[in-house]
Amino acid sequence: MKRGLSMLCSIIMLLIVSACVKGAEEDLYKVVYKSEEVDIEVEDKQNTEYSIAIIPKLINIPYFNAVEEGALKAGKDLGVHVIYKGPRTAEPSQQIQIINEFIEGGEVDVIAVSANDPEKLVPVLKKAKQHNIRVITWDADTMPEGREFFINMVHPETLGRHLMDTLAWNTGEEGEFAIMTGANSAANLNEWLKWIKVQHKEYYPSMSLVEVAATDDDPHKAYTIAKRLIADYPNLKGIIGNSSVGPPAAAQAVQEAGKNGEIAVVGLSPPNDMNEYLKNDAAQVVTLWSPKKLGYLTVALSRNILSNYLPYDNQDIPGVGKIRMMNDMVIMGEPIDFVKENVDQYDF
Repeated sequence: MKRGLSMLCSIIMLLIVSACVKGAEEDLYKVVYKSEEVDIEVEDKQNTEYSIAIIPKLINIPYFNAVEEGALKAGKDLGVHVIYKGPRTAEPSQQIQIINEFIEGGEVDVIAVSANDPEKLVPVLKKAKQHNIRVITWDADTMPEGREFFINMVHPETLGRHLMDTLAWNTGEEGEFAIMTGANSAANLNEWLKWIKVQHKEYYPSMSLVEVAATDDDPHKAYTIAKRLIADYPNLKGIIGNSSVGPPAAAQAVQEAGKNGEIAVVGLSPPNDMNEYLKNDAAQVVTLWSPKKLGYLTVALSRNILSNYLPYDNQDIPGVGKIRMMNDMVIMGEPIDFVKENVDQYDF
């Protein structure tokens, strides 16, 4: 009788444990990306198998703040320790210092970096690989020898040509325009800039590019440059912001100059920063992707490579969607345009 009772208790306990394990697995793999904010002040220090270091170009601007939210959300969903650390200015030397600190600490399994310079970071990234740290890039690439693969948000040619189109559609395909880029050394910005110029040359002969100005991704510097462009070029018809600080700065300068609707502002920016400017015609179109999803995808693919699963074409990433592959470049998706009619539908 006692033996039968003992066996019955064992069976009941086995069923309870199995149910708990099943529930944990479902929680681990049922990843649904939500737009609500996460507590970015809390660093996940649970006992996880892997640690992933995410290094942005710089911190404390809305775009990279949103990436951080997505990265930390992925860390919680996927059970990995995510460390998000970046420089206060978009300087490669500061990123090199951070990477060296991670190497010397010996506590991270992956370094994923949005590079401020495609060449200067390569030696320290090679050093990381020599210390058995996996290395990938996201948002802005290095030379191929510095990493395993690059996570791009959209196809660079598609994006660059599209940015030029959005400006042309809002200037009647004529007149003078300027481009406000970020740091001159940023590989992704230079690639987009190349395709903006190609599209301009091929399709808009009545438009004249008067200046390309580098903001170094500094919001105050971007605002100062935008005011100067408006003053220096009285016939200016449009501004393309090639990095996320450009359109808000340009729109503010246009608004203060009383030129809403006279100087078209387009470019790359999160919709929340541009909501009011779009509604009052200080800006016409901003284009982007979900930076939260970019952060999420970067952590998800970092976690995968630690289990020796490399990304592949049409792979469906929970919480992100299907990705594309072009050689060693991951493409997250297509760009999204935000205008006054749809900007309230988005929250990032």
